[in-house]
Amino acid sequence: MTTIFVEVDHVDRIFDLPDGNQYIALKNIELKIQQGEFVSLIGHSGCGKSTLLNIIAGLDRASVGGVTLEGREVREPGPDRMVVFQNYSLLPWLNVRENIGLAVDEVYKDKSKGDRKGIIEHHIDLVGLRNAANKLPHQLSGGMKQRVSIARALAIRPKLLLLDEPFGALDALTRGGLQEQLMKICNENNLTCVMVTHDVDEALLLSDRIVMLTNGPEAHIGQILEVPVPRPRKRLEVVNHPSYYGLRNEIIYFLNQQKLAKKRAATKQSAPVIISRNGLEKVNLDIGFIPLTDAAPLIVAKEKGFFAEFGLEEITLSRETSWKEVAKGVGTGRLDAAQMVAGMPLALTLGAGDKTPVPVVCSMVLSRNGNAITLSKKLQEQGVHSLADFKNALQADENHNHVLGVVHPASMQNLLMRYWLAAGGIDPDEDVSLTVIPPPQMVAALKSGTIDGYCVGGPWNTHAVNDEIGFVAATDLEIWSGHPEKVLGVREDWAEKYPKTHVALVKALLSACEYCDDLRNREEIVEILSRPEYLGINSELIRPGFIDAYDKGDGQEAEFLPTYNQFFVNKTNYPDRTEMLWILTQLARWGMISFPKNWVDIIERVSRTDVFGEAARELGILDIGRDAPIWLFDGKVFNPSEPIEYIRSFEIKRQFSVEEVFI
Repeated sequence: MTTIFVEVDHVDRIFDLPDGNQYIALKNIELKIQQGEFVSLIGHSGCGKSTLLNIIAGLDRASVGGVTLEGREVREPGPDRMVVFQNYSLLPWLNVRENIGLAVDEVYKDKSKGDRKGIIEHHIDLVGLRNAANKLPHQLSGGMKQRVSIARALAIRPKLLLLDEPFGALDALTRGGLQEQLMKICNENNLTCVMVTHDVDEALLLSDRIVMLTNGPEAHIGQILEVPVPRPRKRLEVVNHPSYYGLRNEIIYFLNQQKLAKKRAATKQSAPVIISRNGLEKVNLDIGFIPLTDAAPLIVAKEKGFFAEFGLEEITLSRETSWKEVAKGVGTGRLDAAQMVAGMPLALTLGAGDKTPVPVVCSMVLSRNGNAITLSKKLQEQGVHSLADFKNALQADENHNHVLGVVHPASMQNLLMRYWLAAGGIDPDEDVSLTVIPPPQMVAALKSGTIDGYCVGGPWNTHAVNDEIGFVAATDLEIWSGHPEKVLGVREDWAEKYPKTHVALVKALLSACEYCDDLRNREEIVEILSRPEYLGINSELIRPGFIDAYDKGDGQEAEFLPTYNQFFVNKTNYPDRTEMLWILTQLARWGMISFPKNWVDIIERVSRTDVFGEAARELGILDIGRDAPIWLFDGKVFNPSEPIEYIRSFEIKRQFSVEEVFI
């Protein structure tokens, strides 16, 4: 059983600036390190690698979160953590032997003088400084000074060895020899190491995992790469390993993408805008929505005054006829912002369906859950009560073309429907036909027999149950509980032109989401939603799952589902990049896009955690990410470090390619 030896728990590091502003160097760093593991931190200068190393060492304190070593919080430096710095950190009045002895004498007080001397002399020889043992630091070259620092650190055999570019100043021959010795010592003593480096080959030689950090400010972990080379290692064996050059190219590609992102950020120029009296660039907004229960945050923000509270003086909520119209409205600029299905910002940005890419950003999740898969009453009467029953019905009636409705190709309704079917051995493109239908038209299509079922949000599943034309075969809580459902989407150029308005919009909607998740407000919200200008439907159809127990129409007792409509609790609103990556894998799995080789760059561009973070902090709301791993009802766990392998692991999928995407 592996041991979590070091845990970096949601660490932020924020520095106060002389002008009163703040610089967020690190944002939401989460890392678990096993005992005996060698982990390298790599990234461009200024990404916070050394800052993170100092926090782990206890030389600096995290502004948010913390670090534990063997279950105990790291609050200060200690001999169980030894650091090799970039700047050698030698005492200038002590010679080589005395600098090494300073650490040995402090840590090994229980050993005899002779034993301590033996340790010191062994490590002098280990780093090749026998002829310089009596020299002072000013008599040594930079490389020799670094070798003294390394010898001093290795001599006391710390539990955790922290290395800040330890071999950077050494010549190639000395560097290679020390790297070999370091690997040997680590293996023999089960030593846990964290190393900062700029050297890709060094990272691959020494590391079990390579943690790649994005550019600052708000640097975070962009990708973690596992190095599957067995230990003990030798340099030539590593270089000749089949995975070596693929791993090397992956790291270089990531670093190049970060360089391009930095260049793009430096050259961006916002058009001049007129600032309103309340400090916002734009105060009159047109926002699109679809008549669904989970449109509640937008509707509540208008009706309860949250938009006005944050300086948005005139908000027009535009009730759209379909998600296609929502996408078109945002793309053409008719709408400033919109409620979107979770995959729409990615699909628009990537030009899914061979469309012209329209970069769209997502700064918050508006809701989670709230969907269900409804099948026709006719299927129920034929004995279909489950996914397995549905597969049997398809096999028994191969001549009938079963058609199922979804609301948009990039919607969670489509992706969850496809996942559910494929997990039951049903190919969603071969064994059935999927068709796009706007949510309000689903019930009519089912009643007419045009479709045999659908996946949609409320209240349209309850509507079919109440009309006795369908039953709920599965809610999304049974497929993936807690999935992102609706998000806030704006065009990227809009976000750049109106940054203060963007933050104000997120703040207003966060406040509305909190209001919506207070169950004491739900009766009032049902009345508001049912109004003709919003959902225009009998309030009794909104209540199941929102206030009342949920009747699936399957003959079983109605069940109370407290998280069926989730708007705020459990970090609902954080635009989680891992969840967005999962959506990206499913879009590629079903042939809607090529999987972007530069997926880290794409997701960072679409998922604006910086905007969410600023709005959340101003409201005093926790702005860190979600902790829960992604796993669905079939037990398959999503590994975000290997998205391509995840796609390949599915038996039912379309052919897909991996390509670099330029936008």
